[in-house]
Amino acid sequence: MAVAVLTLPALSSDARVVFHDDGGWCWYQDERVIVHDGKLLIGSVASGIREPERRGAVEATEYDLATGAKRTAVLHRPATPEERRRWMDDHNTPAFVVRPDGRILALYSQHGREEKIYYRISERPRDGTAWGEERVFIPSAASRVTYTNLHWLARENEGKGRLYNFFRGLDASNKPSFAWSEDGGERWKTGNIVIDVPARFRHRPYVKYASNGKDTVHFAYTDGHPRDFDNSIYHAFYRDGKLHRSDGTVIRSLSEGLGAPEEGTRVFAGDAASVAWISDLHLDRKGNPYLAFSVQKDSAGMAPGTGGADHRYRYARWDGRRWRCEEIAHAGTRLYPGEDDYTGNIALDPHDPDVVYISTNADPEAGSPLLSRADGQRHWEIHRGVRREAGGWRFTPLTRDSTADNIRPVVPIWEGGRYVLLWLRGQMRTYTDYRFEIVGLTGRR
Repeated sequence: MAVAVLTLPALSSDARVVFHDDGGWCWYQDERVIVHDGKLLIGSVASGIREPERRGAVEATEYDLATGAKRTAVLHRPATPEERRRWMDDHNTPAFVVRPDGRILALYSQHGREEKIYYRISERPRDGTAWGEERVFIPSAASRVTYTNLHWLARENEGKGRLYNFFRGLDASNKPSFAWSEDGGERWKTGNIVIDVPARFRHRPYVKYASNGKDTVHFAYTDGHPRDFDNSIYHAFYRDGKLHRSDGTVIRSLSEGLGAPEEGTRVFAGDAASVAWISDLHLDRKGNPYLAFSVQKDSAGMAPGTGGADHRYRYARWDGRRWRCEEIAHAGTRLYPGEDDYTGNIALDPHDPDVVYISTNADPEAGSPLLSRADGQRHWEIHRGVRREAGGWRFTPLTRDSTADNIRPVVPIWEGGRYVLLWLRGQMRTYTDYRFEIVGLTGRR
């Protein structure tokens, strides 16, 4: 069967790098992009826009930030048309972590189709181009897993370190769950559900995770999917075997998990006219969390597929005593009908809480539609937002007058005076039907 190919125009002068020629990602796997030894490692799922046999391939692209050299390794290549159909899904994007021995671990799974979490370990330290054999961990036979989020806590396990994978779907629950490894991801043990939801709701909380790499993992999460529930945003954190509210109050052990989302600290109270979905989470230099999320403003009383014309981006930061939350920008419209809460998305700068990057097809401050002078169409563009000293945010466009959409920005952690921003450039019809290049820019902070 012929595969439709989207021809992408040349990048504007603002988007200086094409990191990968074909790939998409969701935003609930981390870290899907890492910086290690001056190189980027980018996880994505190919759509086959130029090479149909790559459709559904789970790929790892290593990009040398000094020379521009890049190589792509295939972590999982579907072999048949049916397998390619099942794996062609941006939820199947891998997450990476660098082990203490310098080798890189990659984990990935299908989108709730099976019980298997796949993983591979790089053959050599600091090299994302050659990988060992693909292995499989099964949390339980009844599990239907999605997403992977990897966090190494160096002070656990009597100082030898422990690796956590936070995923969704233990025992077909559709709920945030965890597993752990005490040997760098060679072998895994099944944990439990992290955030339960009362049985009268069959909701699936969405979670972003961030850790200090030592002893703490933070969670920012919703009640469920925004099409099913008028989501609020909550926060909790894990330390020393226990789950805590934002102020440090102990809730219960991680092995027991939260009995309901509201056992954490509520950051933002959602309602029918303000339905929230978490986008990003990081920690400041003091270890305090800051987060970003989107809010759909026009869905009250509307059937699925008919709302999503007005989204806003919001920002919240814990100051040590309370959460300070504010609306910061217009996010524009939904990406496509049926996923009325899909925005272009917002990414935090992991090293500067006063900087964000947003994708929107509306003027961030005025809310008016962004129409490209190149083709007269409305497109999602990337803007950089900086907090003003006097309050409020100022946004500067990084792309403009595009002939393709620019969505789902991400800024990986990169210690030092430089930063790299990546996003998807192309077209998205659904999460199983997209045509993207992975592009971006680098600069000094």
